[in-house]
Amino acid sequence: MINAAIVGITGYTGEELLKILFKHKNARVSVIAGRSSSETKSLKDIYPQLKEAEGLVCVPFDVKTVSAKADVIFLALPHRVSFEIVPDLLMTGKKVIDLSADFRLNDGAVYEKWYGAKHTAGPVLAKAVYGLPEVYREEIKNAALIANPGCYPTTAILGLLPAIKKGLIDKGSIIIDSKSGVSGAGRKSTLEYFAKEHLNFRPYNIGGSHRHIPEIEQELSKAAGEKITLTFTPHLIPIERGMLSTIYADLSKKVSTADIQKLYEDFYKGEPFVRILPEGKLPGIMDVTGTNFCDIGLKVDERTGRLIVVSAIDNLVKGASGQAVQNMNIMFGFDEKDGLV
Repeated sequence: MINAAIVGITGYTGEELLKILFKHKNARVSVIAGRSSSETKSLKDIYPQLKEAEGLVCVPFDVKTVSAKADVIFLALPHRVSFEIVPDLLMTGKKVIDLSADFRLNDGAVYEKWYGAKHTAGPVLAKAVYGLPEVYREEIKNAALIANPGCYPTTAILGLLPAIKKGLIDKGSIIIDSKSGVSGAGRKSTLEYFAKEHLNFRPYNIGGSHRHIPEIEQELSKAAGEKITLTFTPHLIPIERGMLSTIYADLSKKVSTADIQKLYEDFYKGEPFVRILPEGKLPGIMDVTGTNFCDIGLKVDERTGRLIVVSAIDNLVKGASGQAVQNMNIMFGFDEKDGLV
């Protein structure tokens, strides 16, 4: 049994971490800390619906207090906060899983460009492992710091990886059209959305301005062995959680849907949380809500010579807290599915 700390408990990812860890047979929540508040508060007052919260108290964040009571520390904090405290946490010898974007990008200058802040933890940045188990499982096993992937990048990378590695697509033709529930923008934004825009459906951050673009391009470029530049357009849909990406790319050679189907099935064979749907079937958000699965459906448009990939996840589980626990399981040698099925 290991002890887990959660820093940043009031957001969606903090709440989801609690729900998953409360049912984990090999981990227990030992300490809960707020982002910066000096107030000590009963967790039952924050989440009265969680009966397991009885007796737990949210305390002000302090490196010594948190690290003394935990084997692994989850940071459910806003961007530009984690890099200020991660170096001190790592000095205690404890493992850290960061759910923000602060350690996802390999280059501090790229981070500064997209997130508007100078990265002050450069030496630590170089040690971070990108926490996508389907790609970096071996590296995750021995990591001290995990950069948990973003939700949009999870759908895009898992959706494109087999085709890119096989060299089946024109790497300059990739278009990713994504739809997300509003929880990805945080609890405050969700409340505002449903108060002012309920039933609205709109794109945002179009024209190459979304912060997940460099993360997607970084990981796909590594897979391709060359620089990839792509088009990514996110949309908000009037649901709280769930995410679906439809991805288009020109094929570089003639293949059938059956060929693509076999490629993806073989590539993800044995992966516990990637489900390649049968030919002719496409994923839906409701199929993955509340789960750590990424469902992928495939189609070759023979008329246009394009590959179409549809991938769906729950943005709060496989797109955030579930993937973080999956990473924890790998780091500590547990069954990858513990707490997640």
